[in-house]
Amino acid sequence: MSRLHDLAASALRTLDPEDAHRLTVRALALGLGPGAPAPDPILATTIAGLSLSSALGLAAGFDKNAEVFGPMLAAGFGFVECGTVTPLAQAGNPRPRLFRLTDDQAVINRMGFNNQGLEAFAARLGRPGRPGPVGANIGANKDSADRIGDYVTGLERLWGLADWFTLNISSPNTPGLRALQTRAALEELLGRTAEARDALPASGRVPLFLKVAPDLDDPEIEAIVETVLAFGLSGIIVANTTLSRPALASPDAGEAGGLSGAPLRELAQSVLGRFSAVAAGRLPLVGAGGIASGADAYARIRAGASAVQLYSALVFEGPGLAVRLSRDLAARLRADGFRTLAEAVGAT
Repeated sequence: MSRLHDLAASALRTLDPEDAHRLTVRALALGLGPGAPAPDPILATTIAGLSLSSALGLAAGFDKNAEVFGPMLAAGFGFVECGTVTPLAQAGNPRPRLFRLTDDQAVINRMGFNNQGLEAFAARLGRPGRPGPVGANIGANKDSADRIGDYVTGLERLWGLADWFTLNISSPNTPGLRALQTRAALEELLGRTAEARDALPASGRVPLFLKVAPDLDDPEIEAIVETVLAFGLSGIIVANTTLSRPALASPDAGEAGGLSGAPLRELAQSVLGRFSAVAAGRLPLVGAGGIASGADAYARIRAGASAVQLYSALVFEGPGLAVRLSRDLAARLRADGFRTLAEAVGAT
């Protein structure tokens, strides 16, 4: 059956990438997604108090509106991050805005936080019977007069519904958003967010992560880590798409937007290692960007990630990737004598 799903994914690659993605989400919502066996126990872990059956997660961007987190958990992911969601629905940037770079196994997107808004997101996230951990990646509306206030609004509206929150300040497709990564702006964001969090019912307290860009220098990394620690966040997701452009072969390589997929792998691996060195075990990290195999996931874990996320690789590998990658990762852990995934985190 997983082979049939991979063939369907291959057929979808003949369509416009955004149309193909929308058809995929519709098919998943109709129950046409792949199933997966229970995760190998060696992949189970706990991060910031969040218990995961598998450290392999689905990154934000695939399920923007919290429509298909159940089918993606059933496909073999141990956790699913939905969003990015903004307080108000917005159309995002004009099409075309998503480009499949087949020759490079990469994707360029300039979606611009297109989503249906908090109310639609909350209605779906709040449905009973969720089969596994689901998080909310929250952002700011493009035309908001108070972008930091948008993050507070997202946190307050989804409190008690999400298993964790991620503050996305690293998308390159909302003008000025990445400026929130500067120390003064980040202190204001985290200060206001932490104040709002502390005023909410303790029963809804869940981990709060920050998602950062890979295009950071060492002083910026040091400032982000220390600010995150100072305001009591739970961890950092490293990293979002890049504005850099390594040598690419595909016809759409010159399109504007964030680059993800295979060309991001080396940069994301490097910046994760730098974050890990600065954090020095003081807070957990989640590795993302360019992960397409068990070897990629294993390298991130040994570089200091307590869990990993992927998305772009599904475009090229199909929905069976989660199971294949998980089996490969489990085999690599056992081959190197690890009894648990946590033992491998940061191992040199």
